[in-house]
Amino acid sequence: MKKVSVHIVTFNSEPYIRECLQAVLQQNYPIDRIIVIDNDSQDGTLNVVREFESDRLTIVSNKVNAGFAGGHNQAIRMAASDYYLVLNPDVTLHPDYVYYLVQRMEQDASLGSATGKLLFKHSPNEIDSTGLLFTKSRRAFDRGAGQDSSLWDEEGDVIGVSGAAALYSSSMVRDVSIDGEFFDEDFFAYKEDVDVAWRSRLLGWNALYCPAAQAFHNRGWKKGARTKVPLRVRRFSYINRYKMIVKNDHWLYILKHLFPILLYELGSLAYFIVREPGVLGSWRNFFATIKSTVHKRRVIQDKRKAQFENIYCYFK
Repeated sequence: MKKVSVHIVTFNSEPYIRECLQAVLQQNYPIDRIIVIDNDSQDGTLNVVREFESDRLTIVSNKVNAGFAGGHNQAIRMAASDYYLVLNPDVTLHPDYVYYLVQRMEQDASLGSATGKLLFKHSPNEIDSTGLLFTKSRRAFDRGAGQDSSLWDEEGDVIGVSGAAALYSSSMVRDVSIDGEFFDEDFFAYKEDVDVAWRSRLLGWNALYCPAAQAFHNRGWKKGARTKVPLRVRRFSYINRYKMIVKNDHWLYILKHLFPILLYELGSLAYFIVREPGVLGSWRNFFATIKSTVHKRRVIQDKRKAQFENIYCYFK
């Protein structure tokens, strides 16, 4: 059987991590290894994780917060499996989740990633994500979010998958990593899974939505709660979109989609000037990392295998 390791990055995740680990241990598909990277939690997260200590569980306690990207890259470097399940600590898996995804990915060597039907924990008939959706304005959304789960029973191709409960093949991870990084560590957190989706498509990998696999997501960033989200997090969420565009986009298709891009940019700028001016300070980070971003763009474009038409057909 193909080996699967489960990678969880925690940060003050005490309310969720016990249920998350219990569900991992109840998977019908054998899990080879569980790697928990803790990003300097200040609550009881590590105490809960240690309750599950076994030969299969590896715990790394970081003294500084390495972010979602850095934490998961640590786990990937430690793993030697055929598939990596990147899992948020606030996600609870159905016992068949891993089984269905591995089964489908083993049937198609072009698949580099797969996701199941992610549902809201607080409203289990409501979709959290069925994969990613890109717009012509270069925004990314969770496909089907907020809709009735019965509308999403058809398996199919997606441009990429949410990092909340994503199964990645190790072959794809090795192929699309740049300078040893699968998730771009300049992103720290937010949109790193979107960047991976775009990049992996450019390099010829496909992604799958498999509704037979189900999971339940608590999702901390809810509608109407932006002001409760730390400014640093909102800055990463905002500026990482522009880093992603520099790395992966093409000038011809920027021109083709210029109207929706400009429409969104003008509205976005007006919003942040009036409502959240502090977020615009993230442009300092953008320029501080621009050399790194441009280098990564060169690597991606030099390795590109897919025709651009086959990428931009996903932009709605």
